Amino acid sequence: MAIESQPPQVTPDGRVELSDVGPIKDSRFFNPELAPVPIEQRTWTTYNFFALWMGMAHNIPSYTLAASLIALGMDWVQAFLTITLGNLIVLIPMLLNSHAGTKYGIPFPVFARAFYGIRGANLVALLRAFIACAWFGIQTWVGAKALHVIIGRLAGDGWTKASEVGGQPWTLWLCFFGFWVVQMLIIWRGMEAIRRFENWTAPLVSVGFLILLGYVLVKAGGFGPILHTGSKLGWGPDFWKLFFPALMGMIAFWSTLSLNMPDFTRFGGSQRKQVTGQILGLPTTMSFIAIVAILTTSGAQALYGEAIWDPADLASRFDSTILVIIALVSLVLATISANLAANVVSPSYDFSNAFPKRITFAVGGLITGVVGILIQPWRLISDPNIYIFAWLGFYGGLLASVAGVFVAGYWVIKKTHLELGDLYLDGRGAYWFNGGWNWRAVVATLVGSVLAVGGAYGGPFPADGLIPFLKPLYDYNWVIGFAAGFLVFLALRDNTANTSQEKTR
Repeated sequence: MAIESQPPQVTPDGRVELSDVGPIKDSRFFNPELAPVPIEQRTWTTYNFFALWMGMAHNIPSYTLAASLIALGMDWVQAFLTITLGNLIVLIPMLLNSHAGTKYGIPFPVFARAFYGIRGANLVALLRAFIACAWFGIQTWVGAKALHVIIGRLAGDGWTKASEVGGQPWTLWLCFFGFWVVQMLIIWRGMEAIRRFENWTAPLVSVGFLILLGYVLVKAGGFGPILHTGSKLGWGPDFWKLFFPALMGMIAFWSTLSLNMPDFTRFGGSQRKQVTGQILGLPTTMSFIAIVAILTTSGAQALYGEAIWDPADLASRFDSTILVIIALVSLVLATISANLAANVVSPSYDFSNAFPKRITFAVGGLITGVVGILIQPWRLISDPNIYIFAWLGFYGGLLASVAGVFVAGYWVIKKTHLELGDLYLDGRGAYWFNGGWNWRAVVATLVGSVLAVGGAYGGPFPADGLIPFLKPLYDYNWVIGFAAGFLVFLALRDNTANTSQEKTR
């Protein structure tokens, strides 16, 4: 039996709304931004979700993700197949976790309380938050590099060849911090400002990438030289040795969003609208940016004799100043759009969830920005091997076990039924478990994480792996983590399955 003084309202399409938030309003685990979104405010349409994905997918790191596969030796067919397959796989847990956001109007950290406990949810929320902080820093850095090239074309060598500070021109640091401030000002205005920004930038963000591709095609003499550039790997053992860890990296690229999509789908007008918008949005937009990046990088390889995977570096070699400015302005807008949606919204909620009465959504966004600088993102994106295998692969394996717990808990154990009011109760209710923690979810996450990334090797990790006998599993880290988290949580389900009957008043 739920704790509300009145039963929750259920719409004909199955969405749930609290009739009265009075009984939970004074809880230390409640604030207005974490509260369930009222039905009348769940207004996002199919286009809003499609535009969201267009804004998130069409950005410089998405481009470099695809381009890096060419730099590592794949041809355009191999790279495109790897990325497309990765996006289709990650779409499955993304849609499964999105359902709760639309049904109950709750963000990701509140959803996590149903499985990890009211306090335990902070474990996965903060893990997700710090990864998002690093991504925020990466996006800000690559956007700043594009801005640096734009200003350099107008200001001349005095700007681009300025004296160095910390291994970079001081002018690049100025662009970085200026870019950072602009994003902080937008996030300070809240979710509605982000939604409006996504809507008007979504149709524009493709322009810059198409200009890059068009210029390279003209200079290279059409598609011929690009499409006939063969793979350095062939289709034998060398390709398959790269394919599986690269595929895990492609899945990991959006594995963060596969967890926190409830942060957005809580505003969905219906399940059909959010599902349709995401199916139309993620695979199509990522396939588009992938093929553009792959063809552009292959063309650059034919033109310059090297695979230039950073679009700002590639654009800096163009002869036409006008083309450089138009292309990179579009890319800068794309980067802001993606960064706000993908890397600021979630940690803002996550930090707020840790201290609901002290940290607002806006303050959480500011914390995200500060941590994003401290992580030194310029080091994470300095090399495609570190970018894909160390950074993407490692955190992808960690988050996969959380996704496994979510899917097992929500769809198999809870069968999509949650006691909405209990998600905010202090010291009692269905999700208090033992002192606010559900040890079963924690154990499942730890087991899945160790199996997935315990054998991490290469880059900053030992050549033989952190735990040598687990090294063979690391090439399949996301699949291993998801499967282990899912199965271990189910294996420990005996008492968990009946928590709704174990609540205290």
